[in-house]
Amino acid sequence: MSLQITSHPPAAAAGRGSRPGGRPRGRLSYRGRQARAAWLFLTPSLVVLTVFVVYPMIQAGYLSFTSYNLVQAAQWVGLGNYRHMLHDPQVWNALRNTLVYAAVSTPVSVLLALALALFLNRAMALRGFLRSAVFLPFVVSLGVVSIAWSFLLDPDIGLLSDWLSHLGVTTQQGYLQDPSTAMAAVIAVGVWKNVGFYMIMYLAGLQSIPGELYDAARADGANAWQRLRNVTWPLLANQTMLITIMAAIGTLQAFDQIYVMTHGGPFFQTETLVMFTYRIGFENNQFGYAAAVSWVLLLLVFALSMVQFTYFRKRVVTF
Repeated sequence: MSLQITSHPPAAAAGRGSRPGGRPRGRLSYRGRQARAAWLFLTPSLVVLTVFVVYPMIQAGYLSFTSYNLVQAAQWVGLGNYRHMLHDPQVWNALRNTLVYAAVSTPVSVLLALALALFLNRAMALRGFLRSAVFLPFVVSLGVVSIAWSFLLDPDIGLLSDWLSHLGVTTQQGYLQDPSTAMAAVIAVGVWKNVGFYMIMYLAGLQSIPGELYDAARADGANAWQRLRNVTWPLLANQTMLITIMAAIGTLQAFDQIYVMTHGGPFFQTETLVMFTYRIGFENNQFGYAAAVSWVLLLLVFALSMVQFTYFRKRVVTF
């Protein structure tokens, strides 16, 4: 009489529902559970983003190929709106104003924010108060700021206009009504409103730079300018990239401040592309044409953002 012993493979012994490694079939790994939790947290934001951003963009893209005025059904015109845009002097005027506003406001805001951050990062009396005073305009409603500055720059009752007149800087029509000064006044208010927020971002970057780097630079005999150029500025590349992209996007979409202060005037000298889109859409009922202009602005913002991102990505420093 012989005894036979039969051996079974480990997988079979663990059961038909098990996977190699001992993890029961149907149970997610640690990374899988993390991914599922991440998607659960992201789902509400993705739903809101889809409903209020992606869908309106797609709808605007369709309307840009139609003639639509809210009363009659949309009529398909193909590329008619885009061809009309190429020969519309109002579009080119609004594009010029938008680029001027962005080209002046963005670098001025970045450089002024960096200068204020360097100044207020030092030990000094009333440092906390000065930081709060610079940051305060950012938390105030842009509509309130615009109304207040409209009064300050009023040629008859404006306090700032009176002070400037004592310095010999005068204008008969008022700074917001004079075509030669309106854009400069609007840019100045926009910079004053946002520079505090950018300064806070630069302050965070400055306080993250190790002090040993400055000690080593001083030991090598570097003066203040050399430390700023060779230590501070390269290590603030991340903040500079983020601030520049945010400032450029914000200035290209400037609307509410200009709408309150000048309504695009005088003589369309401060009318930006967003204001032009609003005027032809909600005042002239040319929603198809307005959608085409808005898509051109979207592509312009995307292209400039990619250029900035590509330029600054090569200069990002990690330490």
